[in-house]
Amino acid sequence: MIVIFIERLLQILGLIALQVLVCNHIYLWGLATPMLYPLFLVYLPLNSNRIGNMLWAFVLGVAIDTFSNTPGEAAAAMTFTAFIQWPLLHAMAPKDCVESMVPTYHTMGRWNHIRYVTILTTIHHIVFYLLESFSFFHAQDTLIAFGASLMLSLVLMLTLETLRHGK
Repeated sequence: MIVIFIERLLQILGLIALQVLVCNHIYLWGLATPMLYPLFLVYLPLNSNRIGNMLWAFVLGVAIDTFSNTPGEAAAAMTFTAFIQWPLLHAMAPKDCVESMVPTYHTMGRWNHIRYVTILTTIHHIVFYLLESFSFFHAQDTLIAFGASLMLSLVLMLTLETLRHGK
C-alpha cells in the first residue's frame, strides 16, 4: 500500500514539474499549450480505487492550478476526467485481462490504447476550456485553442508512450 502511494506521489511530482517547467512555456501559434498531466489518469491500473483516483486527480489539478495561475480549472477538469476514467477503462479493457492491468500499447493493443488516450484527453480538454472561457461569446477562439491544444497534447502523449515502451 505504501509503495503504491509513493509511486503515485512520484508520478504526480514528475508531471507537475514537466507541466510547469516545460509545457506551460510552450505557446504554438499563440494558442496551443500542451497539457501532459492527464497522463496520470491514463496509467492508473484497472483495479484501482475510483474514489482514490478522483482524490489523486484533484490533488494533481490543485497543484497545477497553483503553479499555472488557473483558478480551479485543472482541478475540476482532472476530477471530472477521473470520474469518467474508471468506467471508460473497464469498457475498453480486453475481456481476458488481469485485474492489475495498467493500460499501455502492449496490454490494450495499439489502436485501443490510442482511442482510450484520445477520449480521456478530449474529455479533460473540453472541461478545461469550457471552464476557462465560461461563456459562448468567444466560442470560435475557444474552439480553436481547444483543438490546437488537444492535437499538440495527443501528439506529445503518444510520443512519450512510444518512447516509454519502445517500438
